[in-house]
Amino acid sequence: MNKLVKNERVMMILIPVISAILGLIAGAVIMLLGGYDPMLGYQSLFDGMFGTPKAIGETIRAMTPLALAGIAVAFAYKTGLFNIGVEGQLLVGWLASVWVGYAFDLPAVIHIPLAVLAAAAAGAVWAFIPGFLKAKFHVHEVIVSIMMNYIALYTTSSLIRTYLYAGNEKSYDIKESASLASSFLAQLTNNSRLHYGILITIAAAVVMWFILNKTAKGFELRAVGFNQHASQYAGMNVGRNIVLSMAISGAFAGLAGAMEGLGTFQYMGTFTAFTGTGFDGIAVALLGANSAIGILLASFFFGGLQTAAPQMNFMTGVPSELIQIVIALIIFFVASSYLIRWVLGRAGKGGTK
Repeated sequence: MNKLVKNERVMMILIPVISAILGLIAGAVIMLLGGYDPMLGYQSLFDGMFGTPKAIGETIRAMTPLALAGIAVAFAYKTGLFNIGVEGQLLVGWLASVWVGYAFDLPAVIHIPLAVLAAAAAGAVWAFIPGFLKAKFHVHEVIVSIMMNYIALYTTSSLIRTYLYAGNEKSYDIKESASLASSFLAQLTNNSRLHYGILITIAAAVVMWFILNKTAKGFELRAVGFNQHASQYAGMNVGRNIVLSMAISGAFAGLAGAMEGLGTFQYMGTFTAFTGTGFDGIAVALLGANSAIGILLASFFFGGLQTAAPQMNFMTGVPSELIQIVIALIIFFVASSYLIRWVLGRAGKGGTK
């Protein structure tokens, strides 16, 4: 057991798994205290996640923006930054993709990539601002990013009302040539809303891993994150790397918006509150240990919890808000990784006596 505790790679897998189990157990206790049957509640929850082909399709659909938001958070974290502005970058990416999808008449082979790239570019530009302010004036990126979230929320709604308003608090629909919807995937999953965005999400995870682990620029970005002074002494341009890190992180967040605009909804609403997807990306990145594969698995888990929560409420009466409590508890246990390591270490010592 002690060897396992000292093996960082094993602990990177064990801690999220144990945290998820502890979160579900704590959720069961809360159900019991509330007078609900936890076995019935979790059975309906897992049926809603995996019980039918449509449930699986909806789970995968829900994971696409979550995974990209998690990749955005993890990329910034790996380079020493905390990008809490993913929500705002997602919103501007969503608007950019919908605008390109609506405004142009192009063949699908050009229209879809153009709309997706517009979303990535919008997210990158939005993240460039806190990156530039941190690099140039040492303004903390968290403070700027939070303000940028609110600016994005109200600016996107205003732009839709002014230029793209189709009534019913939403924009015009995008053209079919820009849509990521897939009749093949829908038929495969019994008419779920699963779309081709899952391919973009997997590709983004590979790109994140490749940039950070297989390129000289990725090494430089991580080095700046580890120690800015040492990196500067080694001749690296710290300011430029901070801005580049935030821009790349924002591009991933913008893609998350494209998944909603081009895939799930085909339009954008005039929001008066945050979608929450960008903030959930922080939880996904934490549970996924900021690794590409971990983020894909964590987003699948969280996406399933979110899509199945209404079914759990309908079938058993357990409030769907309980899922948010379970997610919060899972994050709490992930953050308490030291405690889990200590317990595992004590268990290992007990076993050797």
